[in-house]
Amino acid sequence: MGLQERLSACLRQAVENHEAAGVSLLVLKDGKELCHAREGYADIAAGKQLRRDSIFRLYSQSKPVTAAAAMILVDRGILDLMAPVDQYLPGFANPRVVEADGTVHPAVRGPWILDLLGMTSGTCYPDADPAGQYAARVFDENHAQILAGGGMNTLDFCNRLGEQPLAFEPGTRWRYGTSADILGAVIEAASGKHFSDFLREELFEPLGMKDTAFWVPEEKRDRLVTCYKRVPGSLETFSSLHLAVGVYDREPAFESGGAGLVSTLDDYAAFAGMLMNGGKADGRRILSEAAVRYMTTPQLTGNVRKDVWDSLGGYNYSCLMRVCDHPGRAAMFTVKNEYGWDGWLGTYFANLPDQGITFLLAQNVTDMGTGAVTRKCRNILAACLDC
Repeated sequence: MGLQERLSACLRQAVENHEAAGVSLLVLKDGKELCHAREGYADIAAGKQLRRDSIFRLYSQSKPVTAAAAMILVDRGILDLMAPVDQYLPGFANPRVVEADGTVHPAVRGPWILDLLGMTSGTCYPDADPAGQYAARVFDENHAQILAGGGMNTLDFCNRLGEQPLAFEPGTRWRYGTSADILGAVIEAASGKHFSDFLREELFEPLGMKDTAFWVPEEKRDRLVTCYKRVPGSLETFSSLHLAVGVYDREPAFESGGAGLVSTLDDYAAFAGMLMNGGKADGRRILSEAAVRYMTTPQLTGNVRKDVWDSLGGYNYSCLMRVCDHPGRAAMFTVKNEYGWDGWLGTYFANLPDQGITFLLAQNVTDMGTGAVTRKCRNILAACLDC
């Protein structure tokens, strides 16, 4: 079997095993489509098949877009990477740290922009430890407001997060959390534009990403895939809020730079292609080559890197993306300098710049991240193309 047939068979098996309702992938080589495959459903109950232009919830695959937006402001001399976050968000003034036993004390310093890009800020998602519990209260408050038809706006929500104690001294550890959301609020404050407007004007419109946004208007809603969660031997629909995201039929008050975007394979391919092309797209410069080089160079020191998840063996971290520096330690075939990220619902992207390969996969099943089907398809790709 060739590449197309092997990838299609892998996707089909994932659907038959109830790992996903439907999975779609796109592979490009030197900017040209190498193969596209899709299997399964956008909505099981309705018998609706996936389409090439199906719209998926990106969740954490929103993060690289937010990092690129920040780099635009760095290129223009508007953002300084060592600037304290409280320069833009006053809620981060007077930072504190909460220890594992619940004691709270003043922090040596607050987080910098650099800490947001590297997930070394000390901010966190809702979790069972004391810092995670402080964050959970803010998320719960916003969830209640969203379900009532409103919700905190981006600046208010992130300022509220800033008022909570940090999980550790900024710069000393790595912890996956709300750094990208806070960075989106910083971009809004620094640019003087709503975060969504900045993304649209500076990235989405120049790149032709016509289906990428924080919500889905009515005329496009039939293309938004249904979200599922896995249960024993089956899948069931999932429609709850998660990380203050989940209502897509109206413009949200909180525009989540860490989890809020929806997109299509072709839209995200345009973004990935811009990065692959050193910041240019169709002859137009979006980011400097220096910014793309910075984004894709490992950021974490050895001491901080030890906190990165075991599932990211072989990868360092930079600008809200994984960056491969030890491919032999990875859980799938890869090569040095590969970079990209995934999402809670199973979306995934990787650029392999030395090979000219972009790999994109989309599904919407909870708690997926980089799942087995993604790793299998990456291995098939490497076996066929030696990448």
